[in-house]
Amino acid sequence: MAQKLDKQADKTEERIVAVEEAFGKTEQFIERNQMVILIVIGVIILATLGFFGFKRFYIAPREKDAQGQMFMAQKYFEQDSLKKALNGDGQYLGFLAVIDEYGMTKSANLSHYYAGMCYLKLGQFENAITQLKKFSAGDKIISPLAKGALGDAYVEMNDLKKGISYYIEAADLGKNEFITPYFLMKAGMGYTELSDFENALKIYKRVKEEFPRSNEGRDVEKYIAFAEGKIAEKK
Repeated sequence: MAQKLDKQADKTEERIVAVEEAFGKTEQFIERNQMVILIVIGVIILATLGFFGFKRFYIAPREKDAQGQMFMAQKYFEQDSLKKALNGDGQYLGFLAVIDEYGMTKSANLSHYYAGMCYLKLGQFENAITQLKKFSAGDKIISPLAKGALGDAYVEMNDLKKGISYYIEAADLGKNEFITPYFLMKAGMGYTELSDFENALKIYKRVKEEFPRSNEGRDVEKYIAFAEGKIAEKK
């Protein structure tokens, strides 16, 4: 028993010695590299302070100005005065100028979405795609609408496959009774246009199963029957 206790004591002493040696090496490292460590810490502190200062004293005031300028562009967009919405009216900036003059603000980012929608309505589909792809958002309303608008632009340019991929992406981003079935039906009709009735049927059945109470869900049976009929004709 005594031998066992002696062995345990020896092991404990060895561990203590090892820990002391590790601390000693750490202290030596800190002493040798004290200046470098202080510089690194200083740089991190300055970068952090600079970031928050930049946001507070530069971005925040510009954000306020951008919102004031964009207000009229949004009004023109709602009135379908699309060229004024894009280019301004001589007094207030349009979405394109907000993007140029207020980069890095949320308003400039949102202006990419609005500009893309303006170009889409004007039939300038390549410009619409350029603007919509520059827009980024994490919300569950505008993000799927932007993806769906990209789908519309590609469909208008006769790139149905890419359009369908954006419709499905929009549907999965939305995940609600209004947005998801709406874009799923667009994807299903795109597959139907491509005579890909198997994938069309999968999409239509998804609408029926997941969103039976939606407007699209109540009307989807005829699309399912059509796709099933076309698949049966091939057999």
